[in-house]
Amino acid sequence: MTHDGLKPYYKAGVIEAGCDEAGRGCLAGSVYAAAVILPADYHNEMLNDSKQLTEKRRYELRAQIERDAVAWAVGVCTPEEIGEINILHASYRAMHRALDQLTVRPEEIIVDGNTFDPYYPDGSILYMPYTTIVKGDGKYLSIAAASILAKTYRDDYMNRLAEEYPQYDWLSNKGYPTKKHRQAIAEYGPTPYHRMTFALLPK
Repeated sequence: MTHDGLKPYYKAGVIEAGCDEAGRGCLAGSVYAAAVILPADYHNEMLNDSKQLTEKRRYELRAQIERDAVAWAVGVCTPEEIGEINILHASYRAMHRALDQLTVRPEEIIVDGNTFDPYYPDGSILYMPYTTIVKGDGKYLSIAAASILAKTYRDDYMNRLAEEYPQYDWLSNKGYPTKKHRQAIAEYGPTPYHRMTFALLPK
């Protein structure tokens, strides 16, 4: 499966970090985000939007991304924070936390989606230049790489929570609003990991 359409960068000649999140639409669990800086001439035919890949392929690619990236990091925002600032701002906060951890400072950011909360590095009064790209995880390698890291690290986390609360079927639904997940909420009530500001059950 080759994807010649994924571009290595949005803007040539700058250190560019791609950002994406995983778990925004879930009823339970933290939202995860990743920031990835890839080499400017990077090429990986397997790399694509994480939603287009099998679970096995995502984990194979995670190892390749972590090996090949100039820098990468994962940030997390908890269900409590999601309740306080809403899921959109929480997903951007998770991206900011990933950016904070990069061992190489990017000069620009490209973000999957159509909005973003500006990122001010290290208390700077100037935010880092950014570009939002709708369906960016299917267009740029660094955003696709970020989508894979965010998704796989969040899946690992939901798999751990599933051991604590097996009845919600998180091993398979990862916290998304499936019929089985909602039936378990109706039967057992919410857990401490559920997002209480979300409509956990249909009206």
